[in-house]
Amino acid sequence: MHELVDMQKKLYPDLLEVMEERYLLLQNIELLQPIGRRALADNTHLTERHVRGEVDVLSRQNLIQMSAKGMQLTKEGKLVIEELAAFMHEVMGLNVLEKQLQDTLHVDNIIIVPGNSDELNWVKQEMGKACVSFLEKHLTSRQTIAVTGGTTMAAVAEMMSPFHDNRASLFVPARGGIGEKEENQANTIAAKMARQANGSYRLLYVPDPLSETSYKTMIKEPAVIEVLKLIQGSDIVLHGIGDAITMARRRKTSETVIQKLQAENAVSEAFGYYFDADGNIVHKVRTIGLHMDDLSEPGPTVMTVAGGKSKAQAITSYFKQGKSDLLITDEAAAEAILRDNPSL
Repeated sequence: MHELVDMQKKLYPDLLEVMEERYLLLQNIELLQPIGRRALADNTHLTERHVRGEVDVLSRQNLIQMSAKGMQLTKEGKLVIEELAAFMHEVMGLNVLEKQLQDTLHVDNIIIVPGNSDELNWVKQEMGKACVSFLEKHLTSRQTIAVTGGTTMAAVAEMMSPFHDNRASLFVPARGGIGEKEENQANTIAAKMARQANGSYRLLYVPDPLSETSYKTMIKEPAVIEVLKLIQGSDIVLHGIGDAITMARRRKTSETVIQKLQAENAVSEAFGYYFDADGNIVHKVRTIGLHMDDLSEPGPTVMTVAGGKSKAQAITSYFKQGKSDLLITDEAAAEAILRDNPSL
């Protein structure tokens, strides 16, 4: 396929650009349907006039249908997206980016979706869709899936759907709540994933972080012990990567600790651990849930979902220390990582 794409780029460069644009329009419509032209223009950073012309073409080809509520994909439009996926991945050069990122971060499996999730919310949904697709292919019956919180994991939950052959899974939060919006809490996300996948779930009702006294008390609670065993015995872990200082402030961390993180140049956070640019642990939050030691071999399959140009340094930092079997990210993060680490 690579040679065919190269020839097409030489012979029909304009055609491939048009294909790429219309493919992205169809992707947006699929994720956001029903959607109006103005909203579609805003989400794709195209002019409304240009979008009007393109959707007229897509409508004439019976790939989308128009109604008072907005545009929606037809069955034929959905089929076109599915059949073009691998080809467009190569046309956009994402397969090349994936190989370069594998060599840079030393990760066996990387999936890159187009766009920048810092600017376009649908890109997070595309990462979520890629995550669900990977689970669909690799999940066996009755596996336990631990999930962390955050906006990216919430996007994965939005895209979750029943697995093939109704393979039921148990979803659990990887840790307690950190006091942010309810929809971004690990408990909420685990429950939503379970409902949309026709699975089951167990919740962990503990705050994060904990004082030493609270930790010693709660870790002895039978209900906490029971759920903690499920979490630590998970078959699959889905997690995001946070910017260190942003995550510290979400946890309402004391200024003393924030100053310590800044002094030690902390750039990333995952599982309650804060890492500097070289991947060294500079701080750890006292928390009930998954710890880095729980991911050691032999351990669960760890799937990391994180994107956005702003997360490039945090992703690089985590992968110098953290375990992961798969990274799902976006084009903007991948390009920033490769630009900042040319010799890794």
